[in-house]
Amino acid sequence: MEIDIKAYLVDHNLTIYQVAKAGGYGYTTIHKSFNKPQSEATSLNLRDLDALAQATESSMWEVLKELETNYLED
Repeated sequence: MEIDIKAYLVDHNLTIYQVAKAGGYGYTTIHKSFNKPQSEATSLNLRDLDALAQATESSMWEVLKELETNYLED
């Protein structure tokens, strides 16, 4: 299963730049992470969840729950 991170960004009116800036991470780091091919072993990491949580002013578990509930693809 894969997480449709791009749909999540669109639904929350966010860009990769905004997520990187809010999370305090480099744009290139977040961009590479969000655009890499996902497998069962490599989906999102804690840094990505932290950046998304900060950009949406949520906690990491809230972001993870929303991603699992609404953005998983087979």
